[in-house]
Amino acid sequence: MTRGTGVGHIRVKTAKKRTAQSTRWLERQLNDPYVHMARAQGWRSRAAFKLIELDEKFHFVKQSRHVIDLGVAPGGWAQVVRKLSPKARVVGIDLLPTDAIEGVTLLQMDFMDDKAPEVLTAELGDAPDLVMSDMAANTVGHTQTDHLRTMGLVEAAAHFAIETLKPGGVFVSKVFAGGTDRELLTILKKHFTTVKHAKPPASRKGSSEWYVVAQGFKGRSQAAG
Repeated sequence: MTRGTGVGHIRVKTAKKRTAQSTRWLERQLNDPYVHMARAQGWRSRAAFKLIELDEKFHFVKQSRHVIDLGVAPGGWAQVVRKLSPKARVVGIDLLPTDAIEGVTLLQMDFMDDKAPEVLTAELGDAPDLVMSDMAANTVGHTQTDHLRTMGLVEAAAHFAIETLKPGGVFVSKVFAGGTDRELLTILKKHFTTVKHAKPPASRKGSSEWYVVAQGFKGRSQAAG
C-alpha cells in the first residue's frame, strides 16, 4: 500500500492474486471514515450508522421491544437496537454465521426456508413491533438480475412483516435504485400509515441502495377493511 497524493488517502496496489474489483473495495474500505468510526466505537460494521441515522430521522428503534433482524450478519443493526433499546428482545437470522451478541438470539438459516418465519416468531416469543431487513442477494454483475433478486428478498421480508407485526409496528428494509417496486409500494401503503424512502448519509453516494421505512402498521383486519 502506498500513500496517494491526497492528504491521508491510502492507495492500494493491485496484487497478483487480487482482482481490480477487490482492490477498489479494499481501497474504499481503508479510506472510508464510517469504517474507521465503526471500529473506534465498537460497531461490527459501518451499516450500524445507517440504522442510527434512519432512527434519528424516523424515531422507531427506542420504543421497540420485540425486534426481528433479517440478514443480521455481522450484527451491526442488532448492536444498535440493543444500545438504543436495552430492554428489547432481538432475534436475528442469516445464512452466514454471526458472533454472539448479548441479548440477541441468532439463527443461522435461510430466511427463504419455509420454516424460517415460524422459527423466528417462536424464538421471539411475541409479535414483533419492528421488523428490519438489510438483506441483499449476492450479485452476479447483471444490474437487472441483481435488482430482481434483491427485490425478491424485500418482498418476502415485507410479507413476513405484514403477517407478524403488532398494530402500530414498523418495517424497515434496504431497497435499491428506483426504490420500492410499485406493486410492493401499493401493498405497504395499504398496510402502513406512512411509507417513506430515505438514503442515510452513511450510505455511500455511489451506491444504489436506499431504505424504505413503513410505520404505523394498521393490522391485518383493519387493512383488509
